[in-house]
Amino acid sequence: MARYKDEQCRRCRREGQKLFLKGSRCYTDKCSISRRNYAPGQHGQKRAKLSEYGTQLREKQKTKAYYGVGEKQFRKYFEMASNKKGVTGENLLQILESRLDNVVYRLGFGTSRAQARQFVNHGQFEVNGKKVDIPSYLVKAGDVVTVRESKKDNVTLKINVEENSARPVPAWLERNDAELSGKVIRLSTREDIDLPIEEHLIVELYSK
Repeated sequence: MARYKDEQCRRCRREGQKLFLKGSRCYTDKCSISRRNYAPGQHGQKRAKLSEYGTQLREKQKTKAYYGVGEKQFRKYFEMASNKKGVTGENLLQILESRLDNVVYRLGFGTSRAQARQFVNHGQFEVNGKKVDIPSYLVKAGDVVTVRESKKDNVTLKINVEENSARPVPAWLERNDAELSGKVIRLSTREDIDLPIEEHLIVELYSK
């Protein structure tokens, strides 16, 4: 899978807003948006007015960056959303929120989606008692996500749980700090998603 290997902060600067890709660093003065709030590159400070297509494209790129998804997979999710009943844009966000790496992040086990993805890749979580090391695994209502017994002594995980204990968990999830687990009560709705995404622009882009 194609993976973005450049400095993550450049993506935030490109979009002109914080995408919270580097966890706690994004809340400090070290955040590049706080220091250089303009696009990267030689002509970054000369922001040109975007065309309709440009606006739609930037919205798609921003959403991909939020969830750490590549173009091929993102288009696959869009096709899935189009084939489901309901509003395509809202279906798309629901699918993205259902990714296991996002659920791990939302539960507070990771400081960022990138870190949560790494945890999943390293086999530190199980779903309904079975080890799952695929970040793109889509959870369902009723699923229980748990830190594997052999991984519960992971220092980084423990620190994350402690530091994120005050961070609110979305209404569609339920966290059990004592068991280092979480339950998917229901799938997310548009009202549950706190990201500044205009999903209708993505639908318009792919519908051309």
